[in-house]
Amino acid sequence: MSKPELLAPAGSLAMLRTALAFGADAVYAGQPRYSLRVRNNEFATLRALAEGIAEVHAQGKRFYLVSNIYPRNAKLLTYHDDMATIIGLKPDALILSDPGLIGMVRETWPEQVIHLSVQANTVNWAAVRFWQNLGIARVILSRELALEEIEEIRQRCPDIELEVFVHGAMCIAHSGRCLLSGYLSRRDANQGACANSCRWAYRVLEETERPGELMPIEEDEHGTYILNSRDLRAIEHVARLVEIGVDSLKIEGRTKSPYYVARTCQAYRQAIDDARAGRTLAPKLLSDLEGLSNRGYTDGFFQRHHDAAYQNYLRGHSASDRSRYVGDATRFDPARRLMEIRVRNHFAVGDRLEAIHPSGNRDWVLRRMENTEGEDIQVAPGNMHRVWIDLPSELEGAFIARFLS
Repeated sequence: MSKPELLAPAGSLAMLRTALAFGADAVYAGQPRYSLRVRNNEFATLRALAEGIAEVHAQGKRFYLVSNIYPRNAKLLTYHDDMATIIGLKPDALILSDPGLIGMVRETWPEQVIHLSVQANTVNWAAVRFWQNLGIARVILSRELALEEIEEIRQRCPDIELEVFVHGAMCIAHSGRCLLSGYLSRRDANQGACANSCRWAYRVLEETERPGELMPIEEDEHGTYILNSRDLRAIEHVARLVEIGVDSLKIEGRTKSPYYVARTCQAYRQAIDDARAGRTLAPKLLSDLEGLSNRGYTDGFFQRHHDAAYQNYLRGHSASDRSRYVGDATRFDPARRLMEIRVRNHFAVGDRLEAIHPSGNRDWVLRRMENTEGEDIQVAPGNMHRVWIDLPSELEGAFIARFLS
């Protein structure tokens, strides 16, 4: 059974380092000007890109640079000059979607490996062969495909790399080709400036032509989000994707936090390794992912209809293992024998906590906490404060989560 690559997002050097530490085989990052992530993106400078690529290569892993916008003429004028130095840094591949940029790169840097972005909406084997004939080394398949369709593409196109998304935000439009943001806020999603208009709270008004005919909608404690997609979580399909022979399993989330990257990489790393070893999916991985901020999970289009046994399996993981990120273990003080925690969310003495660390996780009940003056306290005082707790030195750098029940 082949070993697929685990590909993680990197919107910052901290995310990049976290992804590598928690089991990613490769990371992807992009410049704000030429990728679809303008916000929360540290890789605007050549210095940051050079540092990131060097660190990844030093660990024998891969760095993919994203240039997946559909550029207007003005950006074409600058792309060649801006990329010349970056190509010299030797990213392992460029992720492109625009045929013009693909042609430009192929003509200027013929040895540069190119991956076709999901933005190109590749949904069938004929399109995969078309791009392969143009020199594309890997195709990132559209999120709208079912497992059976991915399998057929793999069978008909055995000698090109295939990549699929397995976790992260889902666009309400067809693989991100959305005009809502540009229309409603003049922020073009296809230039990397999406305003997430589909996440806004909308009201449904009664049409004058159809009085009394209202569209049924559901509402939760946050309101009603008519256009809002749930987030993708396809960890339960990892074994099938490994069996099919998909080359890369991708996590979305370049604007997310290092904690998000740690949790997702750790979970999907174990799922891939378990699948290759013939072990079933550990239900705890579902609980670990539930602890991440999400809009509710879906497995997307991978499986069109779920039977009762499948639904029961997904609901069967323990609610008591769900957790929330509350802090970072920043440094161990050997004199006090305590670990400094940078607080992110509420926690208190008596809470059951978990330390998430590349060497392995540990959970325990918090019995002691001190403030910076060494005084005993019961409750962490708030975001970005510092407290000290009883945690061994080998867990320095861990993310701390609080179990919710």
